[in-house]
Formats: sequence, C-alpha cells, structure tokens
Amino acid sequence: MSHPVVHLLTVLTLVAGCTRSTAKGVDASTSSSVAPSAAGNVPAATPHDSISERADRGRILGDSAAPVWVIVVSDFQCPFCKQWEDASFARVVKDYVNTGRARLAFLNMPLNIHRNAVPAAEAAMCASVQNKFWPMHDALFATQTSWEASENPAAKFDSLAVSVGVNPLQWRQCVSQHQTLPLIEADRDRARQAGVGSTPTFFVGNQTLAGSDKDIPAAIEAALKARQTPKPAS
Repeated sequence: MSHPVVHLLTVLTLVAGCTRSTAKGVDASTSSSVAPSAAGNVPAATPHDSISERADRGRILGDSAAPVWVIVVSDFQCPFCKQWEDASFARVVKDYVNTGRARLAFLNMPLNIHRNAVPAAEAAMCASVQNKFWPMHDALFATQTSWEASENPAAKFDSLAVSVGVNPLQWRQCVSQHQTLPLIEADRDRARQAGVGSTPTFFVGNQTLAGSDKDIPAAIEAALKARQTPKPAS
C-alpha cells in the first residue's frame, strides 16, 4: 500500500498572519475538499524522493482507516499555534486519533514574520525522516519562548533533536544540507494555493477553520456524524 501525501484543494481565502481567531468556521463542502492522494498522484510541485517521502510519512498520525482527516496548517514559531497545541492537541490525539476516529497531519506554513520558523520546520521535518516528527513537534512548541528570538537557534534545535532520540549525525546532515526544505516549501505553496493565509488553520472533514480558539473536537464530531448520516435518495 502506498503512503498518502496530504493534498489540499482550493479553499476560502483568509487574512494573512498568525492569528488567535478569524470568523466562524466555514463549511467548504461546496467549494473544496481535503483528501489524501497516493504518492503516485502527488502534484508536480511536491518533491518526490526518499527523504521527502519519509519526512511526509512521519508527520501523519493515526490509523490509515480513520474516517476523518484533521489537517493542521501551522508554524512552529506562531504563538497562537502554540496556544492551540498547549490547550487542545493532546485531547484531539487522545480522544480521536488514538481511538481510530481521526487521522491527523501537520502541514508546514512558516510565516515570513517569524525569523526562526523555517529552521524550526527543518528541524522537525529532518526528525520526521527518522520517524521522530511528533516528539520533535512537542519539544519545539514546549520550548518556543526559548528560541523564538534567537539570532541562531541551531544549537537549541540540535539539543532538542538529540533529546527526542534522533541519530544526530543523520539529522545534522539533513539540516545542514536543507534536505527537507523542498517539502516545507511545497507545504507552504500548497497551503497558499488552497487560500490559507493564517496560522493555525484546520481542515476537518469539509470544514475550514482558522484560529487557535476553534473547537476542533466539535468539528470532528460533526464530520463523523456527517459520514454516518445516509444521503437522501435523488
């Protein structure tokens, strides 16, 4: 079985920036969809090599048979992304991912206003090559305030990577050679093409929700219910 690569289609255009909240969640069922695509059907702009494929697999969490996708478009330096991670991420994983009801993917959208967002994304995605994305994800958000203003956060990221158990030589080579940067840039391009302009933004079923205060568990419940409701006969 091929491993899916997250693929976002065109959705609502949002105001650019790192935001606490925007308008209410938008039902995008008439204008967009969020779906996995097999590796063989990856858009041409998406890198297709062993490094990118391993990095992509590593940032997808949950059972491949889960009925609902939750895609988090995020920036490791965004304070509102950290706010959502601190308040809601563990609950979503515990109640929906670990129970097989949802599958979660992280899509990188490092914003230009955050000087260390791209290096942080590279640190996470190079850890993902070794299937250590989620421990590195947790470590980066937990320590965000200690590296966000750093002139050079490389030593901090190196320490975090070692602490989560990566092979340090392979991880350092990946980072120094920017081996996952094409995938990060493809993530950002895909998000922009989908109309995403703020972080965090979430795609849950047929809904697009922007802002750290959005009730993602409620959106998942709605998506699960929609899948269980029989469609009326035409």
